[in-house]
Amino acid sequence: MKNWKKIAVLGSGGWGTAMAMSAVSSGHDVTVWSAFPAEIERIVSTGENPLLPGIKMPKELKFTSELADVLGADIIITAVPSFATASVVAKLAEAGIPESTVMVNISKGFDPSTCDRLSVTIQKTLPKNKIVVLSGPSHAEEVAREIPTALVAAATDKETALMVQDVFTTPRLRVYTNKDMVGVELGGAIKNVIALAAGITDGLKLGDNSKAALMTRGLSEIGRLGKAMGGNEKTFAGLTGVGDLIVTCTSMHSRNRRAGILIGEGVPVEEAIKVIGTVEGYHAARLAHILKTKYDVEMPIMDACYKVCYEGGNPLEEVTALMTRPTRHEDDDTWLN
Repeated sequence: MKNWKKIAVLGSGGWGTAMAMSAVSSGHDVTVWSAFPAEIERIVSTGENPLLPGIKMPKELKFTSELADVLGADIIITAVPSFATASVVAKLAEAGIPESTVMVNISKGFDPSTCDRLSVTIQKTLPKNKIVVLSGPSHAEEVAREIPTALVAAATDKETALMVQDVFTTPRLRVYTNKDMVGVELGGAIKNVIALAAGITDGLKLGDNSKAALMTRGLSEIGRLGKAMGGNEKTFAGLTGVGDLIVTCTSMHSRNRRAGILIGEGVPVEEAIKVIGTVEGYHAARLAHILKTKYDVEMPIMDACYKVCYEGGNPLEEVTALMTRPTRHEDDDTWLN
């Protein structure tokens, strides 16, 4: 049996709960925390998370709305929305989290106030704690039902990455390691924008050809920015790059895709976001726009998404603008010798 760990999950959403369930299945002591007591009360009283309908919570899984209940954990997983990560981690720091606690971030996005990757935000607040990013093509609904899934544990410290790999690997959840935290995080965050765009193509009823082109060129844009920010190009051909892009752009589990469908069908952006709930691609579109400007990277699909989300751009007109851009080489502006 693997090393037993005491694990806390911050955030009672579908993804955090699914990972908590997976960890419990391996015999770990797991507690899920939420800042909203009503959420915890509902899960405890019904034995189900409403975001994972029809799935019963293991009786061994504990829930709390008291932050003090999680401070003794060996591993703390941050699973709150990207915009809440900084404030929740600040509460941990104020509560006196031990320096020995390993922080594992599974949220995908950027800090909205700084444009930082979430691991950077966590590290700034908890500079002495080790940080791991756990990411990959993973719908909460499928992980909770123990459908085979593969993730990547990324860290600058090899031993910490290997520890997280060991803790979270199960017969139904395979975890690889990677030292490229930049690439792993960027792939997970920016693919949400492409998934939003993929949903828009579905709402416009453009067909499979359009979506294939969008996904492929979108991945190229992610890799371009990732390289400029210090990421490894190989990472974007892996689970947290093309893998996460495929699953998010093609599944109705994806809130980004579902929001995009509504926008493509003519629903105003703000209304579509309100209907779906947390849509990370909407927030990431603004932050990706800031990053591509900062690093002087050409990202026309990201530009189009930004215009639709924040400048009232017409989706079909943006598609036409993308298709009528000057022609170019697929990999480079010039022929390779």
